[in-house]
Amino acid sequence: MNSPSYLLLLSALCVLCALAFDRWWGEPPARWHPVVWMGRWLGMFSPWLRSLPAGAPAFAAGALAWCAGAALVLTLAWLAQDVLHQLWRLDDPLRAVGVVLGLGLGGLLLKPLLAWRMLRNEVRAVDQALDHSLEEARAQLSRLVSRDTRHLDATAVREAAIETLAENLNDSVVAPLFWFAVAGLPGAALYRFANTADAMWGYRGEWEWAGKWAARADDLLSWLPARLTAWLLGLAAGQRHAWRGLPGLGAQACRTPSPNGGWPMGAMALLLGCRLGKPGVYLLNEGGRPVGGAEHLLALLWAGRVVALLALLAAAVAVLAFAVTMSAELGWAAALTSWGSSPRATGVWSVPVVP
Repeated sequence: MNSPSYLLLLSALCVLCALAFDRWWGEPPARWHPVVWMGRWLGMFSPWLRSLPAGAPAFAAGALAWCAGAALVLTLAWLAQDVLHQLWRLDDPLRAVGVVLGLGLGGLLLKPLLAWRMLRNEVRAVDQALDHSLEEARAQLSRLVSRDTRHLDATAVREAAIETLAENLNDSVVAPLFWFAVAGLPGAALYRFANTADAMWGYRGEWEWAGKWAARADDLLSWLPARLTAWLLGLAAGQRHAWRGLPGLGAQACRTPSPNGGWPMGAMALLLGCRLGKPGVYLLNEGGRPVGGAEHLLALLWAGRVVALLALLAAAVAVLAFAVTMSAELGWAAALTSWGSSPRATGVWSVPVVP
């Protein structure tokens, strides 16, 4: 079994395994986490890049450091994927063992590139902290966002948590799976590297030039997944909410500095009927009501439904690929011959003899 449908079947099952591992176990230890390794690679270059003069030298150095890291990530991911394919192509009597080992390994390799459980738990913890004190909620939120949380009121804390949930639903779930579907493990790994580089270098100020390449690379790779995330949120919210909110999505999405972040955040604001924003930077759904606890929990529910929809899509792809693979394995010709010689196909039906 070396057909494309066979590899598609096992790749779809790897997605299901990765989502299951994320649900059961969450994040691996930092010493074994590929995204942590990516951050350390980028961190090695940060002092040098910040010391360079603004302009072309800083831009070229930042681009070179990014490309070197991306090449390393792609090479390692390609080697890992090749190991998976070798396991999946073992002949009998080792085929079943190779498939099981390959699925387990594939799920373990893909899982660290996803972070739904951690995202959900951190955003939920903000809501739970607000039940105790505003100070505790601000401290919890500071783990998720880069903005200053010290002077935010309860509504602003919820707004920031929901914005983070919407944007990171794309960055931590939808986009990695999208690029896995397009280019396998190398695609998902490259996206996570680009997203991590943007999170570390993609700022204005001292990173204006050195981080420009990283920021633009992330913008490019996130362009389509961010829009898919917005529409998946509409699907998860249901017809009543989607018809009310999504027609004005394009106008809201362009209000944020990011060409992509405004799509999932704008979708969430419109679907909830609430306003979301960062003071002095952007305001989404300006005429919406303030965010409350009910909207906070509803946003978590819809984001969870998006993950469930992705799992259902992977399962549907697996079923379809399995059907095509088995048809090819059994032989189309034999199947057609068998059908062609059947009484239904020939029009000849046996007539019972009545004594």
